Amino acid sequence: MPIVGPDDRERVVEQLHRGEVVAIPTDTVYGLAARADDDNAIAQLAELKGRDPRQPIAVLFDQVDVIRTKIESADAFDRVSRFWPGALTIIVEARPGAFAPALTPNGAIGIRQPDDILAREVIRRCGGVLAVTSANRHGESPASSAEATAAIFGEELLILDGGPRGEVASTVIDLTVEPPRVLREGPVTAAQLGFAT
Repeated sequence: MPIVGPDDRERVVEQLHRGEVVAIPTDTVYGLAARADDDNAIAQLAELKGRDPRQPIAVLFDQVDVIRTKIESADAFDRVSRFWPGALTIIVEARPGAFAPALTPNGAIGIRQPDDILAREVIRRCGGVLAVTSANRHGESPASSAEATAAIFGEELLILDGGPRGEVASTVIDLTVEPPRVLREGPVTAAQLGFAT
C-alpha cells in the first residue's frame, strides 16, 4: 500500500474502521495504529511489529473527556495535565471492560494525548481513541518519517505522511505504583515530572 498525504487521510480512517493497521505520524515518532476495541486488529498490529501479542499497547486519545470515564483514577490526569497534549504516556488502571485488547495482565493501560493535529484528527474520527505503538520491528529504532516507515514495512500497510518527526518515543511513567516510576525517559524528563526513575 502507498504513502498518502494529509489530503487522503479519509482513506486512512476508512482502513482503520475496516479493522486494518495503518501508520500515522505522531508528535514524537511514526506509529502503527489500530482500533483499540478490535481484537483482530490488535493481533495484526502485534504480528506486523513482530512482538508478543500479549504485550500491551498504549492508547492515544483526542480529548481527555473521551478517556476519563474509562480509567479508575481520573485524578491521575491532574498530576500530568501540564504535559498534555505532549510526549508523555501514563500507565493507569483501566475500568473493567475498557480497552480489553490493549490491557496489561493486571488491567492497566498506557494512555497519551499526542500534540499533533493530524494524528488527533485521525484519532477523533475513529471514536476518539486508537491503539498505537512506534513504527518499527520489535527491538529496533522507531521510524521518524513516512519513507523510513515504508522502508521497514514495504507494501504491508497504508502510511499517512505528516512530514518528518523526531527519533525519540514518549516518556512512560507508571502511576499504578507509589511512588510513580519512570519506565522510559523520552522528551519529558524525570526531573520535569518530579518523579524518581
